[in-house]
Amino acid sequence: MKARKIKDNIYWMGSVDWDRRLFDTLVPLPDGTSYNAYLIKGSEKTALLDSVDPPMAHELLSQLEGIPRLDYVISHHAEQDHSGTIPQVLEKYPEAKLVASSKAKGMLMDLLQVPEESFKTVEDGETLSLGDKTLKFIYTPWVHWPETMSTYLEEDKILFSCDFFGSHIATTDLFVTDEGRVLEAAKRYFAEIMMPFRAVIQKDLDKLASYDIEMIAPSHGQIYPRASLIIDAYKDWVLGAPRNKVVLPYVTMHESTKQMVDHLVSALAEKGVGVEQFNLAVTDIGKLAMALIDAATIVVGTPTILAGPHPYAAYAAFLANALRPKTKYLSIIGSYGWGGKTVEVLAGMIPNLKVEVIDPVLCKGLPSEDDFKALDTLATAIAEKHREQNIL
Repeated sequence: MKARKIKDNIYWMGSVDWDRRLFDTLVPLPDGTSYNAYLIKGSEKTALLDSVDPPMAHELLSQLEGIPRLDYVISHHAEQDHSGTIPQVLEKYPEAKLVASSKAKGMLMDLLQVPEESFKTVEDGETLSLGDKTLKFIYTPWVHWPETMSTYLEEDKILFSCDFFGSHIATTDLFVTDEGRVLEAAKRYFAEIMMPFRAVIQKDLDKLASYDIEMIAPSHGQIYPRASLIIDAYKDWVLGAPRNKVVLPYVTMHESTKQMVDHLVSALAEKGVGVEQFNLAVTDIGKLAMALIDAATIVVGTPTILAGPHPYAAYAAFLANALRPKTKYLSIIGSYGWGGKTVEVLAGMIPNLKVEVIDPVLCKGLPSEDDFKALDTLATAIAEKHREQNIL
């Protein structure tokens, strides 16, 4: 794809990756993604902001063919999908300086073996003049690595935010057109890589509040011509209260646990509690992560295998512990054949979750009438806990 004009002397460059379906050998990409770089031509100097994932280097280098000189290459984030092609760009423009935060400098030297003499480090709030355009660097750590920063183009009121506010979507639309689709993709993106850093992101949002931002240009996905769309969404995801919702990841082997799940979902629905149910044998982990953003309660359903939880259930507990959602309550349901330590093992896997554990319900073999009554009691307890906390 050719370079595309955003505003006078400001261009999108990069690549749209239509076919990628997995990121970091972990994160599902159902809609592909893009690697966004941006070119800013000032009256005196020219800067390239970020680069592309190395397999797409040929596209960026082709877009740069008509650019006779680069004075600066800005690295917002050292991860390879943004900075991986920087060595090739510097080889093409040996006079260019690589601008990065002080922490990013060391990481780029380690990850990409960029020589130290290529760098110009900048501090939080420092500015860089391109002539009639001024770049202001804003440290935004932990979105999602410790060295990340954003760049504010003062004259045009554009925030180049790198991973902050991004979304994984492959599209020919340069700007956001379908807000609903983009917000869903951005929520998935937030859930998968940003949610563990909510406390720091809150500080980053507070810092950005002092800037007059009209447009946000992230490193993945479309450009937001209305910056408030994604800023308001982030405020809700970071600061908003949990919803009256139970997330129920489960796995079943011989349908005993499935019967328990079905009964509990019905009982919760009758009491006005919403449920998002995920069969871990087939679910999209990204969807599960999204659901965790605003769930008040997690209930894990698992059979007992080798005296502990099924590995899929253990993975779900590990994921929730790593993502650190705002969840208030946790319980466990499931079946066993003769015994085990399912509850103890799962409880020990979630030290990061500041939750109250509601009494689990485990049954021997197929659930009996008494087991179903215990599930009704669990549903009542969850509904009452939500009401007590004014979780609506």
